[in-house]
Amino acid sequence: MIPNEKTKILIIDDEPTNLQILNEILKNDYTLSFAKDANKGWELAQKERPNLILLDVMMPEITGYDLCQKFKSNEITKFIPVIFVTALTDVGDEEKGFSLGAVDYITKPVSPAIVKARVKTHLSLVDSEEVKITRLQIIQRLGMASEYKDNETGMHVIRMSHYSKTLARAIGYSEEGAEEILNAAPMHDVGKIGIPDSIIQKPGKLTEEEWQIMKRHPEIGAEIIGDHHSSLLRLAKSIALTHHEKYDGTGYPKNLKGENIPLEGRIIAIADVFDALTTVRPYKKAWEVDDALAFLKKESGTHFDPKLVTEFLNVLPKVIEIKKEWPEEMEKT
Repeated sequence: MIPNEKTKILIIDDEPTNLQILNEILKNDYTLSFAKDANKGWELAQKERPNLILLDVMMPEITGYDLCQKFKSNEITKFIPVIFVTALTDVGDEEKGFSLGAVDYITKPVSPAIVKARVKTHLSLVDSEEVKITRLQIIQRLGMASEYKDNETGMHVIRMSHYSKTLARAIGYSEEGAEEILNAAPMHDVGKIGIPDSIIQKPGKLTEEEWQIMKRHPEIGAEIIGDHHSSLLRLAKSIALTHHEKYDGTGYPKNLKGENIPLEGRIIAIADVFDALTTVRPYKKAWEVDDALAFLKKESGTHFDPKLVTEFLNVLPKVIEIKKEWPEEMEKT
């Protein structure tokens, strides 16, 4: 994060001299606010939502450790990084600070160079994390935008993304790899944005001409996502393009067959169809879970990768938990 007037640091220390020293070190680069006790620090953190907190440990009544724990248990402040600045130098003290959620530990008397470097480093990490979160939110929102064409709440993309992650973990994906599946899956049907509402929302069977237009949405989605260096967006493009391919080669748009279909496309195909079957759509009522599972079994080896169908059935309890956690509005009690 480049230092500017919006980069705010809250400094909490009961010793005025320490506040003055930190002020001299940081005042030219950041907007600073100060608190001489934990209660005032808590109040300012809630009000100003700083980008970073420098926190003393040894304070009267409420210690820095207690205050840090309070910050980390509050929805407003839990993501604000906390750096302890303290005269305590014992390894056990540092371990306690980190266990409470602090990101760093600077000992007094402070070195101006160390303070500046540590502050800059952790603000940069915050900035990187914000960029990552924002990118994921944009992907999710674009995915939900496509679902609003034929699913009023957009909950489909959330459920099927979690189904996909669960299946990915079951077949051996790492936690990081499965998380990337989770975050790319919402873009699977983004190409529907390019399909006329009269087709997407048609309550009856599509004509052959309409069906040919509908079948264009995977390629439209791939075009919308485009080519990127980002592994996440490359994965999203592959999913958008291949999630309607069928294991026997009769899918679209490329008539890919078997393991020529990227694994991510085969994963999303199962998660997408299962959720579509078990929820209301303009052209159908929601199926019972047992009926949807019977369909997956029937289409195993033709529409779906049979090994993935087996694994999906094995993680069914987790799938049902996800379905209950993210219901359609009409299903909520």
